[in-house]
Amino acid sequence: MAVQYGGVRQAGGIMTNPIVAGLKDGFIVSCQALANEPLFGSDMMAAMAVAAEDGGAAAIRANTPQDIAVIKRRCRVPVIGLYKKHYPDSDVYITPTIREVDDVVRAGADIVAIDSTSMTRPGNERLDRLIAEIRKSFPETPIMADVSTFEEGAAAMRLGVDVVSTTLSGYTPYSPQQPSPDIALVARLAALGRAPVFAEGRIWTIEECLRCFEAGAHAVVVGTAITRPQEIVRRFVTRISMQMQGFEG
Repeated sequence: MAVQYGGVRQAGGIMTNPIVAGLKDGFIVSCQALANEPLFGSDMMAAMAVAAEDGGAAAIRANTPQDIAVIKRRCRVPVIGLYKKHYPDSDVYITPTIREVDDVVRAGADIVAIDSTSMTRPGNERLDRLIAEIRKSFPETPIMADVSTFEEGAAAMRLGVDVVSTTLSGYTPYSPQQPSPDIALVARLAALGRAPVFAEGRIWTIEECLRCFEAGAHAVVVGTAITRPQEIVRRFVTRISMQMQGFEG
């Protein structure tokens, strides 16, 4: 049975962390940029986060202690923090070890997101041990499990995480490779009724967002479709080019 930590009871009997409970039916914006992208930098991401908050975002998802700290100073909504770090012996990179968790929590994150896939972790560490260490070191910090499959999500729930997110569906070699959001995964995990489920990954439209809520998502996270303008422009240009070629043909 999953261990529950200091929560409030939600519909369906799930005991939910108060911060997570407060995000029910919320729209969350992921403000991240890669080092080779035009908007990379904490000031840029903080400005994006402020704009998202002004638009009504319920929370911000942010990468790196630097970005988290600046966003926390400028925004009032909760911040879901992560720290992407690559280790030579593992493909796990979203807050992979307790060192990154420590950095994220100390930067002010209200929730910490960790890779909870079945891939080999740095140092061959077990996920259950990492979660136990987080609970011991940071008992007040809710844990978000980023997963790619139903089996991973169910396992994370059994380990007592506060929320499961479909973030990595399509980003592991063994999860469904599809251009659209994995709404089926959202529905299957939500139907378990063991922990809140966040929908994330390849959500481009309001219609897709609403379908995620209809499938049982506690909240929906959108990143690229809002905060990576080069990808937004590329979609327009590609679609226009295809359409014009069709006309010319």
